[in-house]
Amino acid sequence: MNIDLNADLGEGGASDAELLQLVSSANIACGFHAGDAVMMRTAVREAIRNGVAIGAHPSFPDRENFGRTAMTLPPDTVYAQTLYQTGALAAIVRAEGGTLRHVKPHGMLYNQAATSAELADAIARAVHDADAQLMLVGLAGSELIRAGQRYGLATREEVFADRGYLPDGTLVPRSQAGALIDDENQALAQTLEMVQHGRVQSITGEWAPVRAQTVCLHGDGAQALAFARRLRAAFAEHNIAVSAGFRA
Repeated sequence: MNIDLNADLGEGGASDAELLQLVSSANIACGFHAGDAVMMRTAVREAIRNGVAIGAHPSFPDRENFGRTAMTLPPDTVYAQTLYQTGALAAIVRAEGGTLRHVKPHGMLYNQAATSAELADAIARAVHDADAQLMLVGLAGSELIRAGQRYGLATREEVFADRGYLPDGTLVPRSQAGALIDDENQALAQTLEMVQHGRVQSITGEWAPVRAQTVCLHGDGAQALAFARRLRAAFAEHNIAVSAGFRA
């Protein structure tokens, strides 16, 4: 069994360099919610050095709240902002001798696109127009995955080690109880269940089907590095290989 392990990096976290030795894909912030040109270049260089697949991590324009503010923007605005951020990172990756492999929206942009077909379409169209060879990463079973497939993009369905789920397979909003899983043992068990058995237990007890093609680690968490090491050990114990399928 094989799984991609990704982390959101270039957001100012202290453990980026160490995490890049443990993950197979990196989603690099493009300046709208965190990061800047220098941080993007640093993260790209470290990813290439470690053979980690590089992805753009575009967001709503919301540095004040780390991209977690709900917004209602015209689809053409979201299209332009996604294209702009993806293109900026792609230029840095190309200059450093690497290849941009995927795009994964961040925060509230990601969450809203999971259920809004219109927003998902704007993002998928921007990714396609930036480079039709890019992979679009989105919440397993979401509108974003369906939009990517409509545009002929390769897609990768994502699950979260440390997030609570609702019965419909969407994430518990961060404003609600149960959104974050602080118990590492619980997060490990949930991840293995999703990867090995394709299901997740919601906060209300029901089981929801999920297709786990990549697992997200939040690189800004205080225990991100320690948990990443535990997760890699658990994967090894269960004969689950970690690979993105392509390198930086």
